[in-house]
Amino acid sequence: MTVQVEVVRQVTDELVDAFGRLLPQLSRSAPPLDRDALAGIATFPANTVLVARSPAGLITGTLTLVMFPTPTGVRAWIEDVVVDESARGQGAGVALTLEALRLAQEAGARTVDLTSRPSREAAGRLYERVGFEVRSSRLYRFKLADAGAAAGAAAGTGSAPA
Repeated sequence: MTVQVEVVRQVTDELVDAFGRLLPQLSRSAPPLDRDALAGIATFPANTVLVARSPAGLITGTLTLVMFPTPTGVRAWIEDVVVDESARGQGAGVALTLEALRLAQEAGARTVDLTSRPSREAAGRLYERVGFEVRSSRLYRFKLADAGAAAGAAAGTGSAPA
């Protein structure tokens, strides 16, 4: 089966509908995206949003490649990869990932990183099949809603400064 991958250049009703169908398959907590939210994501300078299309032209998957310069080089991250349940195992995930790797290399990135929950076993197998390696690393997350409490704890006061 031939999968076509393209860069999102404009937000259409088709794209909004596709994200409405795909995003809940990736995250139960992510809010639905309207046209303006999708346009903000697709036009953000660090982002490249890719979509996969089935031979019939239906959008069956998406991936966001995020690239940014740092003092040590261009960093590239793959984020929010999702393929429609009805299209899994048909090459969309591989096609999206390979195109993201090609674009990252073209932009000067030396490596591409991604994270995937351990429960997403099929996704993990896909990434390893493409050539990703599991790294021994710690991933830290800071919830910005907790910023006040953290500032107090860091200062040793146990409460946020006034």
